[in-house]
Amino acid sequence: MIQLERIGKRYGRGPWVLRDVDLTFDPGELTVLTGGNGSGKSTLLRIIAGVTSPSGGRVKGRPASVGYLPERFPAGLRLSTTAYLRHLTAIRGRTGADVLGELGFHGDPDAPISTLSKGNTQKVAIAQAFLAKDLLVLDEPWTGLDTGASAVLGELIAASEATVLVTDHRGTARALPNAREVVMQGPAATTGVAIELVQVSDLTTTVIGDWDGVRVVSASDGRLSLLVESGVSDRVLADALRMGCSVRSVRT
Repeated sequence: MIQLERIGKRYGRGPWVLRDVDLTFDPGELTVLTGGNGSGKSTLLRIIAGVTSPSGGRVKGRPASVGYLPERFPAGLRLSTTAYLRHLTAIRGRTGADVLGELGFHGDPDAPISTLSKGNTQKVAIAQAFLAKDLLVLDEPWTGLDTGASAVLGELIAASEATVLVTDHRGTARALPNAREVVMQGPAATTGVAIELVQVSDLTTTVIGDWDGVRVVSASDGRLSLLVESGVSDRVLADALRMGCSVRSVRT
């Protein structure tokens, strides 16, 4: 059994993204995390997978064999699909070739992953996660998949003997057999300017999270989503650019 005890997460001195989360996940259970943008779903998954440390609380009972699929698979991987899965197979002692084939991978297995289509890249990402045998942490795994691969993924999740935690904005996961839904409430909504930055390091995230008038909504894979008080938004944008970040979007 995996237990979350009073899990909290904040960036720097900013507001809490997660606060006092208590949950348990039984062996072999399928749990679907739902909730609005900024409710902390992806942050909680990273904490459970061991990718991110909580600011408070602890995770008990995390198994040794964990497969994690981020919402955005790292771009620019120069390894080929064959080399990447071979490397992870050596680490985890399992093979992902069958999963890749079932999902209908049609790319060149010897080409760099960075050259694959979005759909084929997602299939590689799913295959590497399924190399784990005890815990699967899947953040929006249906993203970019064709209809056939989407159906296969549902079957793989339903048939898995691992504990599975998944987010899915389309609602596909909630229709799977014996799925348990956990609704994430997240922090109270506030008004302001929504800013998304890219090319952000962990250190940059911590620094920006300390700025007055800034709330970090989510941070992963070099992307940072902020909710900024209107009166300081221009300063935040200017300072972020000086720190080497790029601005992906600004919404009021």
